[in-house]
Amino acid sequence: MLLAPQIKNLDRELARFHGRLKAGAAFVALLAIALLARAFYLQIVQHDHYIQRAESNRISLVPAAPNRGLILDRNDRILAENYSAYTLELTRAQTSDLEATLAMVGQLIEITPGQLRRFRRLLAESHEFETVPLKSKLTDEEVAILAANRYRLPGVEVKARLFRNYQAGPGMAHVVGFIGRINDGDLKRLRADGREQNYKGSVHIGKTGLEQSYETLLHGRTGFDQMETDASGRAVRMLSRIPPVPGKDLRLYLDAELQAVAEHAFGDYLGGLVALDPNTGGVLALVSKPGFDPNLFVDGIDPETWKSLNESPERPMVNRVLRGIYPPGSTIKPLMALAGLELGLRKPADSIVDPGYFTLPNSSHQFRDWKRGGHGSVDLRRSIAQSCDIYYYKLAVDMGVDRMHDYLAQFGLGEKSGIDLEGESSGLLPSRDWKQRRFKQAWYPGETVIAGIGQGYHLTTPLQLATATAMLANGGKRIEPRLVQAVRDPLNHVWQPQPAVVRRQVAIDPENLGVVRAGMMDVMRPGGTASVAAAGAPYTIAGKTGTAQVVGIKQGARYDESRLARQHRDHALFIAYAPAENPTIAVAVMVENGGHGSSVAAPVARAVFDYYLTGKRPGNMKLETDNAAE
Repeated sequence: MLLAPQIKNLDRELARFHGRLKAGAAFVALLAIALLARAFYLQIVQHDHYIQRAESNRISLVPAAPNRGLILDRNDRILAENYSAYTLELTRAQTSDLEATLAMVGQLIEITPGQLRRFRRLLAESHEFETVPLKSKLTDEEVAILAANRYRLPGVEVKARLFRNYQAGPGMAHVVGFIGRINDGDLKRLRADGREQNYKGSVHIGKTGLEQSYETLLHGRTGFDQMETDASGRAVRMLSRIPPVPGKDLRLYLDAELQAVAEHAFGDYLGGLVALDPNTGGVLALVSKPGFDPNLFVDGIDPETWKSLNESPERPMVNRVLRGIYPPGSTIKPLMALAGLELGLRKPADSIVDPGYFTLPNSSHQFRDWKRGGHGSVDLRRSIAQSCDIYYYKLAVDMGVDRMHDYLAQFGLGEKSGIDLEGESSGLLPSRDWKQRRFKQAWYPGETVIAGIGQGYHLTTPLQLATATAMLANGGKRIEPRLVQAVRDPLNHVWQPQPAVVRRQVAIDPENLGVVRAGMMDVMRPGGTASVAAAGAPYTIAGKTGTAQVVGIKQGARYDESRLARQHRDHALFIAYAPAENPTIAVAVMVENGGHGSSVAAPVARAVFDYYLTGKRPGNMKLETDNAAE
């Protein structure tokens, strides 16, 4: 049975088609509206944003590092300066095969094993996108070779950099310091201080000495060049420029020639010396021997050299003037004598009988005088001139350690002087409370006895001794030592003097101070412990010798220098100021293992006085400044 064919409903099909057409049209309309809305958002709402992004693709800001400020001595001799040189640098992120690139560079120019070691060390300390120097101070020929082969060396650049040069050499290293590459620790401090932006484009920062403590002034302000670049990122032209502002120059109180004289006067000995102007606190000389070559650190020191410096038994990296702490020995006797007078424990005419030893009540232990048999009858002035230990043993017992501590503290012992260098030690001025806190022990009477001659727990730096000596010279005014005398603005070239900072004025009876000063002058006269060092001087010197024990001596035994290894011999100390009537210079000298202050340390001070006061140089000494002048 056959079925009749169905007849299509054309109206229904047409309606369905029209519905689909309308849905498609609506969908297309929605897409068009979305596209128009997106175009409106991008072209109108986000117009400024994308204009800026487009400009940033075309324009880049290139930081321009400022010239670092100069460091000059008081006579404007250059101690630290800048010079420009080309350096070869690599960026790890832009180098697909670092080892192949290094090998190719090595075929084009000479790369030493030391330069490679330093490069790999710096590479390990740097981020991938940072440039790392491979070789500095390229010759013109090397620059031309690298420029001709640049297309073969992705990630390799030749850049003009400013380098630091320290003309004064090792003798000034602990004063001027040095700069080094900025590391993560430096960046962290810069961020914390809000100064990171000012170091864009800079690769060095002050690490030690004046380079560190005056970093903010020496660095200057970073500038920026607005450069138009092509599609490959190469600069096409400069659009605008914010010039960098150079760092400020520093002029020191320090005299480079006086510094060289002082260093020469040490001979083969190690030690430290500091000379101050007692009226201003200006540091005229600061020697820590041995020194080191600060230029080694500018471009990154190699591990072998660093190890030799850091592990040397002579400790060249230690600033002995600021960080070396030593028993002051007999150099504190003038201060002890002044304390006895000011506290009413002694009068100038009071005398004692010195048999050559001192014993505490109910004790058989003998505290000996340095002079076998003693000094006989000794008053205060003679006790200073002949450095009578027994006089100060008795005075210390009468005074007590706490009063001793409180009086000596007024002269800066036991605390930092405030010098404009980092890393100063505060030394140690003992007291009963200190020992109880430190050792949980009581203070013993015998410790008071030896404290009276600067032995035992008492430790000072040469700078503290110089500061106290300057106070004896200027009448009790405690002025913070300062290296920087003036700062020069690079924009107006005007020197701005730096004001002296007076910590305190110690009230001292002029008559008492006069007696102590007379005793110090007697030290330098016939019969005094340092008379030989002052012989023939056309000016008067007031001084005091000292000896600081390195190893203990058994009861009843005598110190015999010839039987001790050099590193076990006593340290030689000397403090002085001159001219005694109107002091313009105060000096503290410490000669490590020198033995005797009178024969070793005092002649060093005499050489410094001779040059500063009369212009006389030791022997046939030829100064580096003479060579520079020639």
